[in-house]
Amino acid sequence: MPRSRRVAATTGSPRRLPRDRHGRGMRSPVTGPHLPPLRTRIDEFDLTLASTAAYLRGLWPELEGVSFQVADAPAEAIHDDHVDRWKVSREARRIIFFRLPIVRFLRTQEGEEKDEKLLVESCVFRAVADYLGRDPWELAPGRYRHL
Repeated sequence: MPRSRRVAATTGSPRRLPRDRHGRGMRSPVTGPHLPPLRTRIDEFDLTLASTAAYLRGLWPELEGVSFQVADAPAEAIHDDHVDRWKVSREARRIIFFRLPIVRFLRTQEGEEKDEKLLVESCVFRAVADYLGRDPWELAPGRYRHL
């Protein structure tokens, strides 16, 4: 038995109005109007990198004017036996961190944000040590000495 087709009444306007879902109104943001927006993993990565770089700038005056940049992962960072996690350019006074290789090679369980922050911090320390020509353990003398 064929169903009858309803024909929508034309209102004269060719534009369609935004539709809500099942008559419940338009959707609101997940956080609501009274909560701050949620941080994404990319925001956490950038914040960890920036705070570690600021800490090292306070210790080493040689880092004044050095720019710390974040890129995804360019094709020239992928080699046969390894993938670069950062690139140091002393002439341009720049350190570029490749976010995807740093985060993707991290083998953690769900919800272990502390491990991800430690990995990002260790990459910043190693890249700065590479830039300065020093050992990463020399960058913050006494910081890791247990009392």
